[in-house]
Amino acid sequence: MVAYHRYIALAQSSDSEERGQAAHMAALAYLSHSGPVDEEAALYAALIGFLDDPSVKVRAALAYGLLHSERAPRPVMLSLAQDAPVISRAVVQFSPVLLDADLVGIIRAGDPDMLTAMTARTALSARVALALLRLGQEDLCLRVLERTDPALPEDDLIELAERWGEDAELRGAMLARADLPALARLHLVGQVREALMGARMVAGAIQPRRLGRVMRDACDTAATTIGEREAGHGRKRYVAALEENGQINARLMLHAVVSGQVLFFADCLAQLAQTPHGKVCALLDTGSRGALNALFARCGISPALRNLMARLVVHARRMDMAEDISARHFVVTVLLGEMIAEHEGEIPAALEEAFAYLNDQNVLLARAAARQVMPAFAASSPDLEMIEGRRSAGLLALPAAVA
Repeated sequence: MVAYHRYIALAQSSDSEERGQAAHMAALAYLSHSGPVDEEAALYAALIGFLDDPSVKVRAALAYGLLHSERAPRPVMLSLAQDAPVISRAVVQFSPVLLDADLVGIIRAGDPDMLTAMTARTALSARVALALLRLGQEDLCLRVLERTDPALPEDDLIELAERWGEDAELRGAMLARADLPALARLHLVGQVREALMGARMVAGAIQPRRLGRVMRDACDTAATTIGEREAGHGRKRYVAALEENGQINARLMLHAVVSGQVLFFADCLAQLAQTPHGKVCALLDTGSRGALNALFARCGISPALRNLMARLVVHARRMDMAEDISARHFVVTVLLGEMIAEHEGEIPAALEEAFAYLNDQNVLLARAAARQVMPAFAASSPDLEMIEGRRSAGLLALPAAVA
């Protein structure tokens, strides 16, 4: 324990080190005080007095003593928040007594170091986070977006995605957020596609036509997966925006059925046909081919395509399209066989795009389904010989590759 006469000696010393000790002691004494009111008033006055000390060391010692406490006097902390940079940055970063209004006022001042310190606060409210984001500074946006505590409004996140979608770091920070709106996520997926298509390493490693197919399929999968999650939460804004932008097309709806994203598929149909979601789901579950054709007609789908989609829905009813890749492959294979047989190999122009999509899916799904077959067979028959005896080892090459 230090007696008050000793404290007075330190506080009046010409040595800044000793005055700093006194300032720190006064801070700790004030925070832990539970005695008479006059003693508390004296301690408060002492804190105020140290704000005028000419030494940064002394004011820093005062700030250090009060920095993390919720009992620290607001007037003292506000004064320290306008002190020398080494003090003010620490107060802005750590002091819990600063209110959002205080922080917004500091943001308006625009000191870069203070703004950076603010992004490292233990808790960051949505109001302060938005004020920082609206400054439009890339480094601040990245720091704020990497935090998960401020719940940001959907419209602001969509605007940020549109503004910063081409920046890889900011794009990654936004995609990592669980609260990123579906429309913003879809936009950023498109930006990822553009970035990959433009990357020399990717373009040089994959043949252009195949790269285009891979990217198109990946974007379809992203769009339907996002849509399925939104449909599961009963949110209609995503599908409405897709329709408004003309992004609900036959390929996307075929992909939704093939990949088992039935809630999203039902939402698309309900949006296009202006029909209640429950009625659409009932038709998809048990409706006849004629009823399905009538639903697709209300959606504005051409006769050839709605007949194809009705067939696909009927086949998909009996399969677990969401989880079973082999089931997906079987349904697509059957559908392709029916198309070829019905049109005797002459696929109509109205079905060419759908036929090309199903062909691509047939190959992709066959590869995915076959990937585990041989390892599983080898594991079940480890001693079975693949080739009896041993042939003479000769070089194998494609004829066109022989010099």
